[in-house]
Amino acid sequence: MESRLYPATLLVLYQLTLLAGIVLLPLAMVTERLGLRLPIDRAVTGLNDAYEEARA
Repeated sequence: MESRLYPATLLVLYQLTLLAGIVLLPLAMVTERLGLRLPIDRAVTGLNDAYEEARA
């Protein structure tokens, strides 16, 4: 059961991170104009890589 729980948890976290990225998009666009950058893309990429590795 633990072998299925870890990938499922990663998938849920990945989906929630994608949702947060979509919701924070307007804020990210404003901060980009101010010279700041929100690291949502790194979080999404990291969780995607971890999920793919857990599935293998």
